[in-house]
Amino acid sequence: MVGYDPEASCVSSAEAAAAGSASGLVTRVLISPLDVIKIRFQLQIEQLSSRNPGAKYHSILQAVQRIFQEEGLVAFWKGHVPAQFLSVGYGAVQFMAFESLTKLVHNVTSYDARDSFVHFVCGGLAACTATVAVQPVDTLRTRFAAQGEPKVYRNLRHAVVTMYQTEGPWTFYRGLTPTIVAVFPYAGLQFSFYNILQHFSEWVIPAEGKKGGNVRNLVCGSCAGIISKTLTYPFDVIKKRLQVGGFEQARAAFGQVRVYRGLLDCMQQIMREEGPGGFFKGLSPSLLKAAASTGLIFFWYELFCSLLC
Repeated sequence: MVGYDPEASCVSSAEAAAAGSASGLVTRVLISPLDVIKIRFQLQIEQLSSRNPGAKYHSILQAVQRIFQEEGLVAFWKGHVPAQFLSVGYGAVQFMAFESLTKLVHNVTSYDARDSFVHFVCGGLAACTATVAVQPVDTLRTRFAAQGEPKVYRNLRHAVVTMYQTEGPWTFYRGLTPTIVAVFPYAGLQFSFYNILQHFSEWVIPAEGKKGGNVRNLVCGSCAGIISKTLTYPFDVIKKRLQVGGFEQARAAFGQVRVYRGLLDCMQQIMREEGPGGFFKGLSPSLLKAAASTGLIFFWYELFCSLLC
């Protein structure tokens, strides 16, 4: 079970970090294409419809075909190096913090570390800690995934130097406010629903029939990812829009571009120009990604923890 459990052998902080890093690395390789498509959808101003002649992307299948034809197979792994740094770093910090926080709660309070509410709070705090640690890498990942041809950034080093010289150090933390606002409930709901679904599955499946635990972890994680992503998705769209600020010249080939002065201005412009549906652009690939990534993250984490123990 993810989190501190006084009745079971638990992993140390170092083991949790190692398992979290490994699970993030493996998962990122598998879900990168969905992530690229999701980002392209989120950044498109035009309506995601074939009836709109100005829209570059209409659907998941059409986007896959167009990206493949225009940019080749490797385009689905654009920004993969910074994305891997993101996944490895985020996984290590998040799971290490979560295991430590749930243990702390159990030792210094009257709350049970296995309680769903405790998992919600500790999961949210752990994610916030990990987000602050890896936000610069997340911004780089978004820039690489968003740029078309010709490329603005040749490689990771060129991107870091160019962004620092032309936009200053704070550009690496663009979109941090909506990210923090969104990541606490998103991660909290992930851990909380995963915990609830695990307890539910244990109640449904008789004790003598508890086989295929890894499959159960995968299914519970996938369901938790879908629920949490749907509830917090608008903040993800706003974050992506803010992260590509100052990057408008690379977006010209994809259609209209907008300049946002901040969080509230971004929300107002999306509502005024794109309507409520604008906050849910890219939801379909995002739900696919959330189901796959969350399920795989918990699956691999539990598997690596069992190996380490």
